[in-house]
Amino acid sequence: MNAVVLASGGLDSTVAAAMARRDGYALYLLTIEYGQRHHVEIQKARAIAAWLAAVEHKILRLDLDTFGGSALVGSEDVPKNRSDRERQSGIPSTYVPARNTVFLSLALAYAEVVDASCIVIGANVLDYSGYPDCRPEFLRAFEQVARLGTKKGTHGDTIQIKAPLLPLSKTRIIQQGLALGVPFELTHSCYDPREDGSACRQCDSCLIRLKGFQDAGLRDPAPYAARVSSIQDR
Repeated sequence: MNAVVLASGGLDSTVAAAMARRDGYALYLLTIEYGQRHHVEIQKARAIAAWLAAVEHKILRLDLDTFGGSALVGSEDVPKNRSDRERQSGIPSTYVPARNTVFLSLALAYAEVVDASCIVIGANVLDYSGYPDCRPEFLRAFEQVARLGTKKGTHGDTIQIKAPLLPLSKTRIIQQGLALGVPFELTHSCYDPREDGSACRQCDSCLIRLKGFQDAGLRDPAPYAARVSSIQDR
């Protein structure tokens, strides 16, 4: 069985990939370099592909920064130190317009080429930070697109969209990764890293990740920028 994994270099996609490997899938990783300010994750994805012993790892350059429209691909400041309540209200400026629609479409093309039966994505509904393209109804709708718009689909072969982390909190995702031996130190989640690649500790993604490790009773081994006091140090 073959699976195409959308591998960002982040914690969630790495755990999802490890789960697919556990389930017996041969992994074909696809990483999109889309002009994101946190491009250090591309290097992380290469290391993770090696750890997973992926059959193949493709890195595709796609200039979404040509459109802009997001703090991740433009000059707009990334939101920092937002409360849980603030993160749960509205769609944040780090939303990249139609990103998962574009990514899943590319993964679908790759899946047809390598005869994959599924596409694995690390989306989860509890910690999705307000992104509409991480919702389960969107993923189910795209599965119908895969069925209707591909050669495999016309032959009755299903390409499933697997989001094994969908119902899990960040803490449960971390616990699942720990059980699978995921090297968390290789993963990167920060939206606004320092020049040396260390995480900022203050963006939404850092705060959610640090809280997840704290609640799991673990220390996050990923490199962070120095700060006097943080969630991780308490």
